[in-house]
Amino acid sequence: MFMPQLIFFAVIGIVAYFGYRAFVREAERVTAKVRRQERQATTGANGTLVRDPKTGEYRLAKD
Repeated sequence: MFMPQLIFFAVIGIVAYFGYRAFVREAERVTAKVRRQERQATTGANGTLVRDPKTGEYRLAKD
C-alpha cells in the first residue's frame, strides 16, 4: 500500500541529491574561473600558465 509512494520519494530524493552535487560542482568551477580572472585583471596577466607533466612545458590554462 505504501510501497510505491516510498519508492517514488526515494527516487526523488536520490535525483535531488545528485542534482545538488552537480550544481555545487559547477558553481565551484565557475567561482574558481571568476577568481582566476579577477587575479589576472589585478596583476595585468594575460592568462594562467599550467605546466604540462609530460613535456615539462608551460601552456595557457584551458577553461
